[in-house]
Amino acid sequence: MIYYVDAAAAREGNGSRTMPFRHINEAAKIVMPGDEVLVAPGIYREYVNPRHAGTEDARITYRSTTPLGAHITGSEVVKSWKPYQGTVWVCRIDNGIFGDYNPYTTRVYGDWYFAAEIRHTGCVYLNDKALYEATSLEACIAAEIYKPSWEPEASVCQWYSEQDGNETVIYANFQGADPNKETVEINVRRNCFMPSETGIGYITLSGFTVSNAATTWAPPAAYQDGMIGPHWSKGWIIEDCEVYNSKCCGISLGKYYDEENDHYFTFKRVKSPTQMERDAVCRGQYHGWLKEKVGSHIVRRCNIHHCEQAGIVGRMGCVFSLIEDNHIHHINNMQQLGGAEISGIKFHAAIDVVFRRNHIHHCTMGIWCDWQAQGTRITQNFLHDNHAPEGTPRASGSMMAQDIFIEVGHGPTLIDNNILLSRAGIRIATEGIACVHNLIAGSFTSVGGGTDNIVNGLNQPRYTPYHIRHRTEVAGFMSILHGDNRFYNNIFLQMYHADDEDTKVRLGYERHDNTTVGTAIFNGYPTYDEWISWFELDKPANMGKMAQYHFSHLPVWSRGNAYLGGAKAWEHETDFFADASPDKTPYVRLTEKNGDYTLETNIYDILGDFRDAIVNSDTLGCAFEPEQRFEDPDGSTIIFDSDFFGTHRGVTALPGPFAEGISSIRMPKDIACAK
Repeated sequence: MIYYVDAAAAREGNGSRTMPFRHINEAAKIVMPGDEVLVAPGIYREYVNPRHAGTEDARITYRSTTPLGAHITGSEVVKSWKPYQGTVWVCRIDNGIFGDYNPYTTRVYGDWYFAAEIRHTGCVYLNDKALYEATSLEACIAAEIYKPSWEPEASVCQWYSEQDGNETVIYANFQGADPNKETVEINVRRNCFMPSETGIGYITLSGFTVSNAATTWAPPAAYQDGMIGPHWSKGWIIEDCEVYNSKCCGISLGKYYDEENDHYFTFKRVKSPTQMERDAVCRGQYHGWLKEKVGSHIVRRCNIHHCEQAGIVGRMGCVFSLIEDNHIHHINNMQQLGGAEISGIKFHAAIDVVFRRNHIHHCTMGIWCDWQAQGTRITQNFLHDNHAPEGTPRASGSMMAQDIFIEVGHGPTLIDNNILLSRAGIRIATEGIACVHNLIAGSFTSVGGGTDNIVNGLNQPRYTPYHIRHRTEVAGFMSILHGDNRFYNNIFLQMYHADDEDTKVRLGYERHDNTTVGTAIFNGYPTYDEWISWFELDKPANMGKMAQYHFSHLPVWSRGNAYLGGAKAWEHETDFFADASPDKTPYVRLTEKNGDYTLETNIYDILGDFRDAIVNSDTLGCAFEPEQRFEDPDGSTIIFDSDFFGTHRGVTALPGPFAEGISSIRMPKDIACAK
């Protein structure tokens, strides 16, 4: 059955073509498997709470009849502003509008939140642009530039709120704009399209604009909400949407609410944050964390931007999902929130998740796969400018910046055919990854570190889980030994230099971070032949003697890579290309005009006829702890004979993400239109 919704209808109808509903949520109350909801263009100021699930063969579909024409928003327009002082205006809002959730009394806080708990989930928007929250009325009047902002000139537009009886009083410095003549909105609702109950699966949301919600901080051992989200269910498709101006997260594929383990550290503090994460994993099994019940979502062709925690977040509920063809940009640029859950995409337990053909830029981090990146594939993505602008100071509570961060997992994690152009390429506080056919202009960081904690002079290892192959059931726990990494047919180009410690920190590195591009950071790690010889497989087993090797670094494999501009190779690599031409300085230049990006380079002129063999899953072998191949989620072999664009490589391969040498190429235009 088809139901119709039109905000411009003369009155609330019955959902028929001639008498459409005026609110999407009216349809959400009654639709059943196989039904479709067609939503006319217009602004829908409501919280849509789907009540019924679809099925695998009979989905429930919500569709905007005009692409991006139906706009669901968590905000309300305010036209009752009065001049207060200078360029500051004031309005008074009766708290009845907020129901049981007032964004102007709810602070952004929780586990892994490192900034001061002084910001609220509410916000004020001037012509769709978020204003900065001031910490006092005096600060709002003074409206000084907030220097850590990635757009400091915009930071002088500020707001401040306080409570007066049953009213929220909001002051806003509009810097000369008349708020009663412009479009000024305030956050009213926490979510836009997200079931209040778990298990509401097999829903499609297609072609909507979704914006301006008072979402909460979403760490991994807490309930994770977003403006859009399936809330611990299976089989959602979120496609062709524009998602922006979430106070925290745009789309959440994440965790259910668990009263006994929700923000455990913040409220109870008696267990370490790492232990509460292990608890969350194991408790998840009790709460139905199985392949048959949770995950397998698709997020595709969405334009996600200007959210202050993450574009897409997920903890366990994101398993077996496909994240493809999205444009994710300008995440956490205000820099008023700080903590360990901020990224363009931030997933815990990205089991068999595929990230492909996404364009991610101007985010604090690009893709962050934290814990359990097992069977994860990051392929054909374009990442750049995921670091602060030159000269921008670090904000309090902010984290490191890089294109990709794989943290305390055991693999297999596959990173192939990507273009990574930010200052730090991949943070490898992990083991069991394979990098194949990437162009990497930034360094590897946290190699051999970033996984354990030193407490009272003692090392406290971070034991993390690994799983039954292509399942969620836990197979075991282990600390990170480091190594078990493979590097085949990549191009490493030293584009950035940070020679002193203060410059490192300002650019988003930690003080101890490596800034030299290439695999030389793995010097000291054994080859496979050296490592396997330690175990004396031709002799009787000696448990005592082997113990020292059970906790040593795992081996590294490296072949067919190209090292340019000062990038350096691992000491045991033999079949590689090293730039030795003094008359050609290698470069990659990325230019942008009206949202179009062009990449120019001379690296293929320098490489000449250097080629190596085609790599496949058998070349890469198995990740050590889970004993799982680097393979597709269905267990089939991957042959790396297609490049960034899908072009066939033939019987030999150039290093890097392109099958053929290029000098200039226009990058694919994002399907989602930029706002």
